[in-house]
Amino acid sequence: MKFTKPLIALSVATALAGCAQSTVETGDSFTLTVAHINDTHSNFDPVKSSFWARNKLVYNEFGGFPRLQTMADEYKKAAEDNDQSFLFLHGGDAWQGSAYFKLNEGAMNAELLSRLGIDAMALGNHEFDLNNAKLNQFIGDINFPVLAANIDASQDADLKDQTNLKPYVVYAFDGNQKTEVTDLDNLPAGKDIVAVFGIALDDMPNIAPNTGDVIFHDMVESSQATVDMFHAKGINNIIAVTHIGNAIDVDVASQVNGIDLIVGGHSHTLLGDFTNLGHDNGGEYAQMVQNPDGQSQTCVVQAGEYAQAIGQLDVTFDANGKVTNCAGLNVLLSNDEYFHSPLREAGSEFSADETANVVSFIEGEDNITITEEEAVMRQIIDTKYKPAVNEAYGKVIAQVPEEINHERRPGDGGTDAHGSDVAPILAAGQYYWANSPEVVAVTGMKVDFSLIGAGGIRTNIEAGEYREGNISLELLPFSNFMSVVPVKGKDIKELIDGTVSATLPEGSHAGKFPYGGHIRYQYTETTPYQSGKLDYVEVMTGTAEAPVWTPIEDNKTYNVAINNYNATGNDGWTPLFTAQQKSSGRVDLAYVDGKLTGFKVKNIVEADGRFKVNYEGAAPDCKADNFRCNTDAQAVIDYIAENMPTLKPLDYNVVTFNRAN
Repeated sequence: MKFTKPLIALSVATALAGCAQSTVETGDSFTLTVAHINDTHSNFDPVKSSFWARNKLVYNEFGGFPRLQTMADEYKKAAEDNDQSFLFLHGGDAWQGSAYFKLNEGAMNAELLSRLGIDAMALGNHEFDLNNAKLNQFIGDINFPVLAANIDASQDADLKDQTNLKPYVVYAFDGNQKTEVTDLDNLPAGKDIVAVFGIALDDMPNIAPNTGDVIFHDMVESSQATVDMFHAKGINNIIAVTHIGNAIDVDVASQVNGIDLIVGGHSHTLLGDFTNLGHDNGGEYAQMVQNPDGQSQTCVVQAGEYAQAIGQLDVTFDANGKVTNCAGLNVLLSNDEYFHSPLREAGSEFSADETANVVSFIEGEDNITITEEEAVMRQIIDTKYKPAVNEAYGKVIAQVPEEINHERRPGDGGTDAHGSDVAPILAAGQYYWANSPEVVAVTGMKVDFSLIGAGGIRTNIEAGEYREGNISLELLPFSNFMSVVPVKGKDIKELIDGTVSATLPEGSHAGKFPYGGHIRYQYTETTPYQSGKLDYVEVMTGTAEAPVWTPIEDNKTYNVAINNYNATGNDGWTPLFTAQQKSSGRVDLAYVDGKLTGFKVKNIVEADGRFKVNYEGAAPDCKADNFRCNTDAQAVIDYIAENMPTLKPLDYNVVTFNRAN
């Protein structure tokens, strides 16, 4: 029997009242309803998950594009019925993240995103994961603009003529009726005018692999210049759709006058208190941030990750465009079939009475709803795209008795001080592979330990059969190659200290957070969300069964296995770039014509804001048909297949991250 909670498009005047800070509303005001998503990362299918309902653990699934479609349509219909002005915005990073993207690249995203009815999307870093020709194709195929006011694509051969990549878009509203304004010198009279501009990361060349000749400008300076331009044109209701992270959104709001609302992405922050479901309190939804002039405020929102939730808020502007009220919430979109076991096997289904009890619980909560999948979207996925994905998963390499959780930063998502259970397995696998006879014969180096960045790991390890494609297509989808890098101990300590410190602020992007294999460390925060100290770093000199931990030595050179992205110093792993500026003994590893081949690195230089690897000979050509570069994933596949037929978390910890009280 199906139980379905009625879908209700929430209004601030009723269910959302009190969900955020606000000031007293003045006369001659304008209220806009905004729905928003971000960091969907090609999660077209639902994400297997769980939550607590009346002291019972419920295994369910959240989200997926068909549920997003249903909920977005409900929100739009409610706005139409109430003659309410409405926008639907995406905070960027639609690309990457699932087997669908690996097989279909931007084409499937273009088709399904265009069905959602999005009004505008921020330019995310993962939109640069392929090349600018494919990005240009994607932007040209979608039916909504991609926004970034702080970039200059005029010198990029692929993007220079792309008219759907814009700095901003301006809309005129007459109740629910919305028209785009293209002539800012002749604004329509008697309409409510709203400008939406985009902000991309200004350090994009060191975050994304293929930015081409696109130039990125300072986020704060560009934002203020854009707002000032709007004000000069008589436009005072201003929204920024950004892909820079919640902490940076707050920082930008504190440095720029005149942004009324920031709809963000990048840090995957599910803002709001979800402790009623046994999940995290992700921080205040619709936080009001004081602008530097002391006269105006900016409302800041973000809606998590992987198409599991959708946010909606009402923002009210006074006659001068200042925000007088901003309130709303994120809602997790659940199915209505529940299990006692993470394997979700036959016999573990909830009984009818148990299901009714869960449904009753959900109906009493604002931040979770039962959402039916929109049938046409589901049919497109299942018939057009899913068969090829199912075929690509390959053979079973392990059985997973219980889901293994990945959270980027310890303490997030209900984790303890040790954080992710997935990252240590992957790092151990890459250490194991780098020390295999095949690899050592190529590199000539025995590896002392491995390091892995949390952001490169894209999924949990779900319970049940585990296949090769779960790793190469989903868990580690970026097709990075492994590198073995000789590095001094002091550089490793600087790397760990710097990357952990950078993730301390609330809402900060934690993709750079480091985990390791055969290495462990402890970091203690001393000032909440601001500073801390690295207590120790130790290298395992025994075995996994009988570990012996030895303090790392500053002046000793260690051979470290790392994927090439981080080994080059990207995403804040700058000490590795610095250590290889003059010379490097690093060897990069890829398969050429099926044979493992080493590529010796001469040094790394910085040019035009990005790090460039110089090789002693030919560079690996991962676009060539005879190259296979995803040795980061292959390392883990080999390790699990050969050593872990029953896949469980390691029985020792590699990270201890002590938050201040």
